[in-house]
Amino acid sequence: MPAKRRPPALAESKPAKKRQSRLAKENDITTEEEAEILEAFSLFATVHPEYADEKEGVIRVEDVRRCLIALNTPPTSPHELAQILSTLDPSSSGHVPYRHFVAVAALKLHARSHDPDALSAEVEAAFNLFTKGDGDRITLVHLKRVARELREDVGENVLRNMLREAGEADGRGGGVGLEEFEGVMRRAGVFG
Repeated sequence: MPAKRRPPALAESKPAKKRQSRLAKENDITTEEEAEILEAFSLFATVHPEYADEKEGVIRVEDVRRCLIALNTPPTSPHELAQILSTLDPSSSGHVPYRHFVAVAALKLHARSHDPDALSAEVEAAFNLFTKGDGDRITLVHLKRVARELREDVGENVLRNMLREAGEADGRGGGVGLEEFEGVMRRAGVFG
């Protein structure tokens, strides 16, 4: 009688890393970037009889701009949008399959991550969403307004703690500057 095999000892379990898809490899993007692209694409995807083989569906040409905005990679000009649309839909079918969209979205993601000016503009635009051009620091007043606009019931102590955690320069309610804000966003993985 053969000896029974023992099950392998349980090693420290590491989270399983998803394998990079063929599309991700072809477009030199990470699995996380591909998931981000697919999520944005899925917001606008529909099933179309002419594209029955497309398991992710297709998006209408009219939705390409909104899909790129959802990815935080909007076209920089009407001319760039026209170029993107002519690339994605050369036959003017009115629809864009996922694999074509991935190629353009990957290029936009690469451009965003390699362009420090674009990143700075993105950080500043996000910062201005809080301040609305009122001052050069995000203050408790700004956070209260944002919470009210989002209809979130957040206590003042929580908002004060957010400012402290963000590295409020003086620790006495002076607010969070642009550099501190960028640091928070980087730590959170929002920007590069």
